[in-house]
Amino acid sequence: MHEQRAYSIEEAKRKLEGYCAYQDRCHKEVITKLKQMRMIPEAIDQIIVHLINENFLNEERFAQSFARGKFSMKKWGRNRIVSELKQRNISKYNITTALKEIDDEAYLKTLDSLALKRLEQITEQNPLKRKKKLADYLLYRGWESHLVYEKLKELVP
Repeated sequence: MHEQRAYSIEEAKRKLEGYCAYQDRCHKEVITKLKQMRMIPEAIDQIIVHLINENFLNEERFAQSFARGKFSMKKWGRNRIVSELKQRNISKYNITTALKEIDDEAYLKTLDSLALKRLEQITEQNPLKRKKKLADYLLYRGWESHLVYEKLKELVP
């Protein structure tokens, strides 16, 4: 097994600045990274404070870009985005702020196109089973149940 090298606090700061500059990160990801680098808790705290002060680490910015990205790229609904942010220990305030990044009109249009696209892929002939497959798919992706069931009534007679 290869020996993992030790980092000085300054080296770790530089390395983590690059890590955070490359992509917005949450505190949990940065702490995990520092633990992988075998940094001691005092050093971790010092580096986190440095990253926050230098604006490399900003949970509000992370939550907003996470919500925008997962919605636009992966077509996730609000429920899935919220649960993923909660798993990353993001505060309720930052989650609420992040959800404001998603435009309501675009949200409904995305649900519509996602549902239509998925419905075309479902080969099941039985209308009830078709409905269930579409509902399961949309709910898994985090779309709110009331929106999903409205969409099902509209698309599957």
